[in-house]
Amino acid sequence: MPDRSFLSWPFFDPAHGALADPLEAFASGLQIDHTDTDQACRDLVATLGAEGWLNHATVIPGSNTPLDVRTLCLIRETLARHDGLADFAFAMQGLGTGAISLFGTQAQQQDWLPKVRSGKAIAAFALTEPASGSDVANSTMTATEDGDHYVLNGEKTWISNGGIADLYTVFARTGDAPGAKGLSAFIVPADTPGLTVTDRLQTIAPHPLATIDFDDVRIPAHARLGASGDGFKIAMSVLDVFRSTVAAAALGFARRALDEALTRVTTRHVQGAPLFDLQMVQGHIADMAVDIDASALLVYRAAWAKDKGAPRVTREAAMAKLFSTDQAQKVIDRAVQLHGGDGVRNGETVENLYREIRALRIYEGASDVQRVIIARQTLAQAKPGGQT
Repeated sequence: MPDRSFLSWPFFDPAHGALADPLEAFASGLQIDHTDTDQACRDLVATLGAEGWLNHATVIPGSNTPLDVRTLCLIRETLARHDGLADFAFAMQGLGTGAISLFGTQAQQQDWLPKVRSGKAIAAFALTEPASGSDVANSTMTATEDGDHYVLNGEKTWISNGGIADLYTVFARTGDAPGAKGLSAFIVPADTPGLTVTDRLQTIAPHPLATIDFDDVRIPAHARLGASGDGFKIAMSVLDVFRSTVAAAALGFARRALDEALTRVTTRHVQGAPLFDLQMVQGHIADMAVDIDASALLVYRAAWAKDKGAPRVTREAAMAKLFSTDQAQKVIDRAVQLHGGDGVRNGETVENLYREIRALRIYEGASDVQRVIIARQTLAQAKPGGQT
């Protein structure tokens, strides 16, 4: 039985605790065929939609009800603890439509969110370019006004759900101003002429990832999200919500690694005694437990702050993502070590976790970028009258 003591922390409301049992039952009952990653993700999205879990990943179209970040984190933590691809399928539906949930008009929300919530449409967030990963302001993709349309040209890469998505939230330069101020956001259906998937990217933990080319992709002006030039603000606002959930997924991976390690050290015997009797092993377990609880505190502090009305939680979310992803890597590495040779055997749970965790320290802001964000926010607070 997974540890649920954290649900009694003051960060949570009764509704969050009530979610735990049905969520655990759903996640533990998933049967996922990993031989075809694309089809597995399609099936997962359909199942998540049919069972109502994707309702938590988007807002109700036309409503003023915000996303509940604590719920998003609880779902991602639980799904990740059971299967990384299940977490991916859920998370990308939220991230892919985050800009529509937060900034879309009622018409835009009505067009897409019901399809995404039901699992009948797959969403993607197209921000990264070959020469601008963490440096979003260096984006070179263009969106040129042409009457009542925009024409998009450029390339996006490392796009999650690339190749299987039905819609892409795309960020492109509209020329309003240099740097970050010149970006705008658009909703682009996957079947729009000129949009081509040029490369499917293979990684150590298989997920649908692609490079996408935009060659004179023509979309109506009403497909723009927010005002012209608001793209950077929109992207950062979406990441402000979902960055904490990446940390929650890392927390889920770490919890599973600890569970696997506990099973190993309490059932494996060395020289006639349980492996757990060795003081060095006890030290590893203690470090893992501390890292997990510290991560949980940072994750749910950030989520709670956002849910309670903080306009931005940039510093809190960056801290949660940095610490939780980096420490989850250490927790999982210790679990692999405690498993000995079995820890690196293909198909073992801890071996899968070892491959899954690495990407989380890179996407949605690499660990070093999070350090820069935290430092700048902390320095800003130290100045007279400073605030985040």
